Amino acid sequence: MKNKNIYIASDHAGFDLKTKLLENFPKFYDLGTNTKESVDYPDFAHKLTKQVLKNKKNIGILICGTGVGMSIAANRKKGIRAGLASNSKIARLIRKHNDANVLVLPGRYMNTSEAKKSIQAFLSTKFESGRHKKRINKL
Repeated sequence: MKNKNIYIASDHAGFDLKTKLLENFPKFYDLGTNTKESVDYPDFAHKLTKQVLKNKKNIGILICGTGVGMSIAANRKKGIRAGLASNSKIARLIRKHNDANVLVLPGRYMNTSEAKKSIQAFLSTKFESGRHKKRINKL
């Protein structure tokens, strides 16, 4: 993780999963929310994407109830490629094929064990480039 910062943020629906993940990944920068009280997920997606865009090596992890809202909000920012993963295989492929820089997890539909595996797969996989690079350039 040299020269790379990893940011994590959630809304209220992703708060429990985020809290459990931070126990296993204490070096992640937590951008909130810090409560189960209802918040607006776009606020946290925008806060995280701003940090990810500061350095092309930075990575983000967003969590909301289904992951869909955070995915939509994050992908509105030019330079962000956020992918929703329901398991570690998808997490690996969104890095390998899509050069995703933000992993989005469905907090209400993923257990902690699978979330940890997904994060590990995402962080340990490199972009394959080749035919995929051409496609990324069209975004």
